[in-house]
Amino acid sequence: MLRAWGMKDVGRCRDINQDYIFLSEEPMGNLPNLFLVADGMGGHRAGDLASEYTVSRVCEAVTKSMQKIPFQILKGAFQYANQKLIEKAGESPAYAGMGTTLVAVTVQDDTAYVANVGDSRLYKIGGTIEQITEDHSLVEEMVRMGEISKEEARNHPEKNIITRAIGVSETVEPDYFDTKLEKGECLLLCSDGLSNMLEDAQIKEILDRRTDLRSGAEELVREANRNGGKDNIAVVLIESA
Repeated sequence: MLRAWGMKDVGRCRDINQDYIFLSEEPMGNLPNLFLVADGMGGHRAGDLASEYTVSRVCEAVTKSMQKIPFQILKGAFQYANQKLIEKAGESPAYAGMGTTLVAVTVQDDTAYVANVGDSRLYKIGGTIEQITEDHSLVEEMVRMGEISKEEARNHPEKNIITRAIGVSETVEPDYFDTKLEKGECLLLCSDGLSNMLEDAQIKEILDRRTDLRSGAEELVREANRNGGKDNIAVVLIESA
Protein backbone atom coordinates (compact mmCIF):
# COMPACT_ATOMS: atom_id res chain seq x y z
CA MET A 1 0.00 0.00 0.00
CA LEU A 2 1.20 3.50 -0.88
CA ARG A 3 0.73 6.93 0.60
CA ALA A 4 1.16 10.02 -1.56
CA TRP A 5 0.88 13.78 -1.31
CA GLY A 6 1.24 16.45 -3.97
CA MET A 7 1.11 20.21 -4.26
CA LYS A 8 2.03 22.97 -6.67
CA ASP A 9 2.83 26.62 -6.20
CA VAL A 10 3.10 29.52 -8.63
CA GLY A 11 6.42 30.64 -7.13
CA ARG A 12 7.48 34.23 -6.61
CA CYS A 13 8.16 35.40 -10.19
CA ARG A 14 5.35 34.02 -12.35
CA ASP A 15 1.71 35.06 -12.81
CA ILE A 16 0.45 31.73 -14.17
CA ASN A 17 1.13 28.21 -12.93
CA GLN A 18 2.12 26.04 -15.88
CA ASP A 19 2.87 22.98 -13.72
CA TYR A 20 0.28 20.23 -13.31
CA ILE A 21 0.23 17.17 -11.06
CA PHE A 22 -1.84 14.00 -10.82
CA LEU A 23 -2.00 11.40 -8.06
CA SER A 24 -3.91 8.14 -7.92
CA GLU A 25 -3.15 5.64 -5.18
CA GLU A 26 -5.93 3.50 -6.69
CA PRO A 27 -5.63 1.37 -9.85
CA MET A 28 -5.75 3.13 -13.23
CA GLY A 29 -6.58 0.58 -15.89
CA ASN A 30 -3.96 -2.14 -15.59
CA LEU A 31 -1.63 0.01 -13.49
CA PRO A 32 -1.89 -0.35 -9.69
CA ASN A 33 -1.43 3.44 -9.22
CA LEU A 34 -0.17 6.45 -11.16
CA PHE A 35 1.63 9.69 -10.34
CA LEU A 36 2.49 12.45 -12.81
CA VAL A 37 4.22 15.84 -12.92
CA ALA A 38 4.14 18.02 -16.05
CA ASP A 39 5.76 21.42 -16.61
CA GLY A 40 4.18 23.23 -19.53
CA MET A 41 5.76 25.70 -21.91
CA GLY A 42 4.33 28.10 -24.45
CA GLY A 43 2.89 31.57 -24.73
CA HIS A 44 0.32 33.19 -22.47
CA ARG A 45 -1.92 30.45 -21.03
CA ALA A 46 -0.63 27.86 -23.56
CA GLY A 47 1.79 26.28 -21.10
CA ASP A 48 -0.80 25.62 -18.43
CA LEU A 49 -3.15 24.17 -21.04
CA ALA A 50 -0.35 21.95 -22.38
CA SER A 51 0.47 20.40 -19.01
CA GLU A 52 -3.13 19.87 -17.89
CA TYR A 53 -4.27 18.55 -21.29
CA THR A 54 -1.30 16.17 -21.50
CA VAL A 55 -1.95 14.72 -18.04
CA SER A 56 -5.62 14.21 -18.94
CA ARG A 57 -4.71 12.38 -22.15
CA VAL A 58 -2.16 10.20 -20.36
CA CYS A 59 -4.79 9.18 -17.82
CA GLU A 60 -7.25 8.46 -20.63
CA ALA A 61 -4.75 6.25 -22.46
CA VAL A 62 -3.67 4.39 -19.31
CA THR A 63 -7.28 3.65 -18.38
CA LYS A 64 -8.03 2.23 -21.84
CA SER A 65 -4.76 0.34 -22.40
CA MET A 66 -4.97 -3.42 -22.85
CA GLN A 67 -1.24 -3.83 -22.17
CA LYS A 68 -0.10 -5.53 -18.96
CA ILE A 69 3.55 -4.43 -18.72
CA PRO A 70 3.94 -1.03 -16.98
CA PHE A 71 6.49 0.33 -19.44
CA GLN A 72 4.32 -0.65 -22.41
CA ILE A 73 1.32 1.10 -20.85
CA LEU A 74 3.34 4.24 -20.18
CA LYS A 75 4.92 4.21 -23.64
CA GLY A 76 1.51 4.07 -25.31
CA ALA A 77 0.18 6.82 -23.03
CA PHE A 78 3.10 9.16 -23.77
CA GLN A 79 2.70 8.60 -27.52
CA TYR A 80 -1.06 9.17 -27.38
CA ALA A 81 -0.68 12.34 -25.33
CA ASN A 82 1.99 13.63 -27.72
CA GLN A 83 -0.28 13.10 -30.72
CA LYS A 84 -3.29 14.71 -29.05
CA LEU A 85 -1.29 17.74 -27.87
CA ILE A 86 0.01 18.35 -31.38
CA GLU A 87 -3.58 18.24 -32.64
CA LYS A 88 -4.66 20.63 -29.87
CA ALA A 89 -1.87 23.07 -30.76
CA GLY A 90 -3.28 23.25 -34.28
CA GLU A 91 -6.61 24.59 -33.04
CA SER A 92 -5.43 28.14 -32.35
CA PRO A 93 -2.46 30.38 -33.20
CA ALA A 94 -2.24 31.09 -29.46
CA TYR A 95 -1.36 27.42 -28.90
CA ALA A 96 1.45 27.30 -31.47
CA GLY A 97 4.65 25.81 -30.05
CA MET A 98 3.16 24.65 -26.78
CA GLY A 99 4.58 21.56 -25.14
CA THR A 100 5.32 20.07 -21.75
CA THR A 101 7.76 17.96 -19.81
CA LEU A 102 6.34 14.83 -18.23
CA VAL A 103 7.55 12.43 -15.55
CA ALA A 104 5.40 9.43 -14.62
CA VAL A 105 5.76 6.63 -12.09
CA THR A 106 3.77 3.59 -11.06
CA VAL A 107 4.77 1.33 -8.16
CA GLN A 108 4.09 -2.38 -8.51
CA ASP A 109 4.99 -4.62 -5.58
CA ASP A 110 8.27 -2.99 -4.47
CA THR A 111 9.41 -1.69 -7.87
CA ALA A 112 8.89 1.82 -9.23
CA TYR A 113 8.53 2.01 -13.02
CA VAL A 114 9.42 5.48 -14.30
CA ALA A 115 9.11 7.25 -17.65
CA ASN A 116 10.18 10.81 -18.41
CA VAL A 117 10.54 13.41 -21.13
CA GLY A 118 12.16 16.77 -20.42
CA ASP A 119 13.71 18.03 -17.19
CA SER A 120 11.06 17.24 -14.59
CA ARG A 121 12.67 14.69 -12.29
CA LEU A 122 12.14 11.67 -10.09
CA TYR A 123 14.36 11.19 -7.05
CA LYS A 124 14.58 8.31 -4.57
CA ILE A 125 15.39 9.37 -1.01
CA GLY A 126 16.42 7.01 1.77
CA GLY A 127 19.90 6.67 3.24
CA THR A 128 21.02 8.73 0.24
CA ILE A 129 19.32 10.85 -2.42
CA GLU A 130 19.46 9.49 -5.96
CA GLN A 131 18.20 11.19 -9.11
CA ILE A 132 16.65 8.32 -11.05
CA THR A 133 15.70 10.22 -14.21
CA GLU A 134 18.09 12.04 -16.55
CA ASP A 135 17.23 15.53 -17.77
CA HIS A 136 16.61 16.00 -21.48
CA SER A 137 18.22 19.41 -21.58
CA LEU A 138 21.01 21.15 -23.44
CA VAL A 139 23.15 21.62 -20.34
CA GLU A 140 22.68 18.01 -19.24
CA GLU A 141 23.96 16.88 -22.64
CA MET A 142 26.94 19.18 -22.15
CA VAL A 143 27.57 17.56 -18.75
CA ARG A 144 27.37 14.08 -20.27
CA MET A 145 29.84 15.12 -22.99
CA GLY A 146 32.22 16.42 -20.33
CA GLU A 147 32.01 20.00 -21.63
CA ILE A 148 30.84 21.47 -18.31
CA SER A 149 30.61 20.24 -14.73
CA LYS A 150 27.44 19.53 -12.74
CA GLU A 151 28.16 22.64 -10.68
CA GLU A 152 28.52 24.81 -13.81
CA ALA A 153 25.27 23.38 -15.18
CA ARG A 154 23.24 24.65 -12.21
CA ASN A 155 23.71 28.30 -13.19
CA HIS A 156 24.27 27.97 -16.93
CA PRO A 157 22.43 30.66 -18.98
CA GLU A 158 20.94 28.00 -21.29
CA LYS A 159 19.76 25.78 -18.44
CA ASN A 160 16.10 26.02 -19.43
CA ILE A 161 16.56 24.74 -22.99
CA ILE A 162 15.08 21.24 -23.07
CA THR A 163 15.81 18.78 -25.87
CA ARG A 164 12.76 16.52 -25.57
CA ALA A 165 9.16 17.34 -24.68
CA ILE A 166 5.59 16.25 -25.28
CA GLY A 167 4.01 18.06 -28.23
CA VAL A 168 7.05 19.38 -30.09
CA SER A 169 7.59 16.64 -32.68
CA GLU A 170 5.58 13.85 -34.30
CA THR A 171 7.25 11.19 -32.19
CA VAL A 172 8.27 11.25 -28.55
CA GLU A 173 10.97 9.10 -26.96
CA PRO A 174 10.68 8.79 -23.19
CA ASP A 175 13.46 7.28 -21.11
CA TYR A 176 12.51 4.39 -18.84
CA PHE A 177 13.91 3.45 -15.44
CA ASP A 178 13.04 1.02 -12.70
CA THR A 179 14.17 1.09 -9.09
CA LYS A 180 13.37 -0.84 -5.91
CA LEU A 181 11.44 1.08 -3.26
CA GLU A 182 12.46 -0.11 0.18
CA LYS A 183 10.54 0.47 3.40
CA GLY A 184 11.33 3.94 4.71
CA GLU A 185 12.35 5.30 1.30
CA CYS A 186 10.27 7.84 -0.58
CA LEU A 187 9.97 8.97 -4.18
CA LEU A 188 9.90 12.62 -5.19
CA LEU A 189 8.57 13.82 -8.54
CA CYS A 190 9.21 17.50 -9.18
CA SER A 191 9.42 20.23 -11.79
CA ASP A 192 12.60 22.23 -12.30
CA GLY A 193 11.07 25.00 -10.21
CA LEU A 194 12.06 22.86 -7.24
CA SER A 195 15.30 21.25 -8.44
CA ASN A 196 16.72 24.57 -9.68
CA MET A 197 16.10 26.24 -6.33
CA LEU A 198 17.33 23.48 -3.99
CA GLU A 199 20.50 21.39 -3.99
CA ASP A 200 19.99 17.63 -3.74
CA ALA A 201 21.45 17.67 -0.22
CA GLN A 202 18.88 20.29 0.85
CA ILE A 203 16.05 18.16 -0.54
CA LYS A 204 17.28 15.13 1.41
CA GLU A 205 17.72 17.14 4.61
CA ILE A 206 14.16 18.47 4.41
CA LEU A 207 12.65 15.05 3.70
CA ASP A 208 14.72 13.35 6.42
CA ARG A 209 13.07 15.54 9.05
CA ARG A 210 9.54 15.40 7.69
CA THR A 211 6.80 14.31 10.08
CA ASP A 212 4.65 13.16 7.15
CA LEU A 213 4.48 13.61 3.38
CA ARG A 214 2.42 16.78 3.57
CA SER A 215 4.86 18.54 5.89
CA GLY A 216 7.76 17.45 3.67
CA ALA A 217 6.10 18.77 0.51
CA GLU A 218 5.15 22.05 2.16
CA GLU A 219 8.68 22.64 3.43
CA LEU A 220 10.19 21.85 0.01
CA VAL A 221 7.93 24.45 -1.61
CA ARG A 222 8.59 26.97 1.17
CA GLU A 223 12.37 26.60 0.84
CA ALA A 224 12.26 26.82 -2.98
CA ASN A 225 10.38 30.11 -2.64
CA ARG A 226 12.78 31.30 0.04
CA ASN A 227 15.66 30.64 -2.35
CA GLY A 228 14.08 32.77 -5.06
CA GLY A 229 10.99 30.94 -6.32
CA LYS A 230 11.97 31.82 -9.88
CA ASP A 231 9.58 29.32 -11.49
CA ASN A 232 6.42 27.35 -10.75
CA ILE A 233 7.00 24.54 -8.27
CA ALA A 234 5.43 21.07 -8.41
CA VAL A 235 6.03 18.31 -5.85
CA VAL A 236 4.65 14.77 -5.53
CA LEU A 237 5.89 12.54 -2.70
CA ILE A 238 5.24 8.79 -2.45
CA GLU A 239 6.12 6.25 0.24
CA SER A 240 5.11 2.70 1.04
CA ALA A 241 2.68 2.54 3.95
